[in-house]
Amino acid sequence: MLPKLEGYAAALLGTLDAADLTTVARDLVALEQTVLTRGDLRAVLADTSITGIVRGAIVRELLAGKVADTTTRLAVFAATTVPAQEVPRALGELNQSAHHLDENGAVEPSNLGLLGARKRVSGFADAVLEDLATEDFAVVEHELFTWARTIEENTALRRLLVDRDAAIESRLGVTDQLLTGRVSPATLRLARYVIVGGRPRDVVGTLDFLVDHVAESRNWRVARVHSARPLDEPAQADLARSLSSLTGGPVELQIAEEPDLLGGVLVEVGDLRLDATTRGRLSTLRDAVASGHFYESALKQND
Repeated sequence: MLPKLEGYAAALLGTLDAADLTTVARDLVALEQTVLTRGDLRAVLADTSITGIVRGAIVRELLAGKVADTTTRLAVFAATTVPAQEVPRALGELNQSAHHLDENGAVEPSNLGLLGARKRVSGFADAVLEDLATEDFAVVEHELFTWARTIEENTALRRLLVDRDAAIESRLGVTDQLLTGRVSPATLRLARYVIVGGRPRDVVGTLDFLVDHVAESRNWRVARVHSARPLDEPAQADLARSLSSLTGGPVELQIAEEPDLLGGVLVEVGDLRLDATTRGRLSTLRDAVASGHFYESALKQND
């Protein structure tokens, strides 16, 4: 399984009670069978011309109201993050993981290298951060950074946490003892999973990696909107709702009025850029004319 998806699944499936886990496992069986028997759906999921964000939005719409919320979140995350050609297989792997956990009560993390383990932890973090309010991201970021510096500065603590021969229960016990009640529940979950899903010798490095990841994730919660004209409240609500549907989480709008855009809006959220401005359309037309595509098109129409 893709490391990022493995971590995300661990975060969601690990919080379910027995009844809910059984429901999700059954949902995933049905979903895998549907993908296997529906060539049109499989073709859409494996279409490399469709971006991950759009694939995720398609899956979310298809599953809305039909399966458990956790099932939808798992399927959408797989469709969004896994390379297109591997999405059908990833859904099958989610099915296997859920059933293994349902039947055995635990799933051992796969053995990964340093970068793979960091990606697995970031996937776990993605699931945790989905349930947080935007204003809480800065708190988690600060607490993770402080915990990393604490480990760095305390020789005895660092020796224990980076000792791969030390029992994982003892390393988790020390983490709980030092952090419970002193950090937010989200930070504690992340700090614990750094022990479970990361590499022992890379505890501090993984924590610092997570600090950067939380900061990047917050960018997907804040949409920078450049508008040629003021947006009234209904327009803002519609835009926020559309962006939330696209990104899969709540989106906070930061609006700046820029009359020189001539008309429409330019939206930047994460690394996604949506240009629906008059100036943007004129720029596209100008580029087409400059490259000769405009004239070529006109000549073809006259033939």
